[in-house]
Amino acid sequence: MTEKEISESIPDLWMPLTPEQREFLAKNFTVQKFKKNETIYCEGETPMHLMCLLSGKVKIYKEGVGGRSQIIRVIKDKEYFAYRAYFAEENFVTAASAFEPCTICLIPMPAIMELIRQNTDLAMFFIRQLSIDLGIADERTVNLTQKHIRGRLAESLIFLKDTYGVEEDECTLSIYLSREDLANLSNMTTSNAIRTLSLFSTEKLITVDGRKIKIIEEDKLRKISKIG
Repeated sequence: MTEKEISESIPDLWMPLTPEQREFLAKNFTVQKFKKNETIYCEGETPMHLMCLLSGKVKIYKEGVGGRSQIIRVIKDKEYFAYRAYFAEENFVTAASAFEPCTICLIPMPAIMELIRQNTDLAMFFIRQLSIDLGIADERTVNLTQKHIRGRLAESLIFLKDTYGVEEDECTLSIYLSREDLANLSNMTTSNAIRTLSLFSTEKLITVDGRKIKIIEEDKLRKISKIG
């Protein structure tokens, strides 16, 4: 990729750098494509790269008791991931896979560390990112443990809308999740997710067509999510 293409792919990392640092980054920049449902990294692996999602959709998840997985978060375009474990000097405690075909840029973490040592603005960028992620994780932990099933599912639908947006009709979520994935995102069983989706549909809050979910009453869903 050219430096212009790299700057457009990772503007937050590119902007604070000097010309020499940009040249160094360009030499350490690679792009990799992943197929739908392909594993990007596994729990227990040693982190090697900072990753940035250029296109597609990615889920970060953790296997739980009895083989049931919990989706920790979903990654959107131009979002960075897979670097926290390296900073913590530990192996991955989560796994990542592609919801749909993805293009991801990879930068070796030793190269990132070298740039951080040279550039305090870049160091502050990562401090901000980690702080934002920690805040989101704290709020999500409370929501998933204290909200009732309706509140959790409503929150997940709003979260998906806010993260990935909607199609041209301005109602249909632009991500099509299986019932299992939706349940794993909402910290509930698949049967409870199916039942609650059906109730939301009966109440005309949403319409469901296979994996397509159209949000009809967003304000009411947000209210359900808020009251838990």
